Amino acid sequence: MAAPTLNPDGVSVKGCTAIYAPKGQAGEYAPLAANPYRGCGHKCAYCYVPLVTKQPRPEFDAGAVDRAGFLDRLRSDAAKYQALGITEQVMLSFTTDPYHPGDTGLTTKTLETLRDHGLAFCTLTKGGTRALRDIDLFRRDRDAFASTLTTLDDAFSRKWERGAADPGDRLAALRAFHERGIFTWVSLEPTLDVEASLAIVDATAGFVDLYKVGRANYLKEITRTTDWRDYTLRMLDRLHARGKRHYFKRDLQPYLHAGYPNPLRVPQYHEFAQDGSDDPWWRA
Repeated sequence: MAAPTLNPDGVSVKGCTAIYAPKGQAGEYAPLAANPYRGCGHKCAYCYVPLVTKQPRPEFDAGAVDRAGFLDRLRSDAAKYQALGITEQVMLSFTTDPYHPGDTGLTTKTLETLRDHGLAFCTLTKGGTRALRDIDLFRRDRDAFASTLTTLDDAFSRKWERGAADPGDRLAALRAFHERGIFTWVSLEPTLDVEASLAIVDATAGFVDLYKVGRANYLKEITRTTDWRDYTLRMLDRLHARGKRHYFKRDLQPYLHAGYPNPLRVPQYHEFAQDGSDDPWWRA
């Protein structure tokens, strides 16, 4: 068998299908990703994934099902990454949710497989405290836990994200991971309401390490009527006032000040000093 080799992107391995390098807007979030399921069950009205996966929305919204042969392919891929010494974070998930309302046993097995092959991981979810069943698998110096938040209001959330955990439940999960010393971040995308997104920063700054800020791209009534420049500058001021690290996605970058530092990749884990104590890079 031929030795594994890298793709031209310098991070993904040729011939792998379970672990891949996401492209486009997804590529702004993570260097590597994996999607254990097909479908979701959170029933988010703004979700673009059914178009990407060519699934009828009722089928996608009905719930997540395990991808056929996924775990075998993941183990094969992870071994190739390990052979090349690649330890990057693998993010779950872009076309599903690792903590959807159904059986998430495959998520646990996926995280264990990544860990056992030397890879780090990050989960991005609207599943809230469903994720706590796997909290012991997360490592302070390797992994991250993230949640998508569009509002703090339960009624507003149920209008747009009918099957997802309520906002308060997602905040509880973020707090729990933070208290365990796990790096936490929040995806502020899509932005459905400017004031709601600003309020999320105020409410979560004490237990969230990083914010990734985007806009609404598939909702004409919001995309066309929101003043995205004003939103970007207001969010920038709010994040600075709170002293929080952040990344503005490409659609909002034209509104940043010229030369503004907006690194695509920052460490999504907690670093440690040589004496083993926490290295507070976020306070630098």
